[in-house]
Amino acid sequence: MVEDELALVDKRINEFWNKFTSTDTSCQMMGLRGTNKESIKVFAEKMSVKLKEEERMVEMFLEYKNQISRHNKLIQEKKDNLLRLIDEVKGKKQELEVLAVNIQNLKEEYSRKKESISSANKANEERLKRLQKSADLYKDRLGLEIRKIYGEKLQFIFTNIDPKHFESPYMFSLHLNEARDYEVSDSTPHLECLAEFQENVRKTNNFSAFLANVRKAFTAMVYN
Repeated sequence: MVEDELALVDKRINEFWNKFTSTDTSCQMMGLRGTNKESIKVFAEKMSVKLKEEERMVEMFLEYKNQISRHNKLIQEKKDNLLRLIDEVKGKKQELEVLAVNIQNLKEEYSRKKESISSANKANEERLKRLQKSADLYKDRLGLEIRKIYGEKLQFIFTNIDPKHFESPYMFSLHLNEARDYEVSDSTPHLECLAEFQENVRKTNNFSAFLANVRKAFTAMVYN
């Protein structure tokens, strides 16, 4: 029975093989093979197109990346330039602030000097008024004449000193120096004591006494 069963299995295998290798089956296999080959070709073409598209996208991505890099570089340069300009503006602003402070200090100093000069001018005017008052007082009694000469000086001329020559002039010059003190010079004839009289009038500011002393000195010179 084993032999019969083995013979039956062998028969069925042969039948299956004969059926499988028949003409119709070969045609079907060939058709399937051709269909698969065409499908593979179409798929390969699609893949090729897809790969080309991906390559273009990669190229575009790289180009965009390069553009972004260039833009970032330009932005950084502009940022650096802007920061430098801001620093320069800050520096100029500080210079302007220092300049404004210096200008204000100069204005204040000028105002103080102007006020000082104005006060000094007023004081000089008062002193000149006193001089003029003294001159008017002693003009008739002492034969005194006062003239304004070159260099902002006043020339004091005494007459009626020499009994033999009443018109003979005895004179000296006076002005205010930079310290606003009396300064006497150019006495004719020369008086040795004129420097002493100058120091006294600077200390006492008594100009009437100064004029009287000068006249007395000229008178003493005549009688000696």
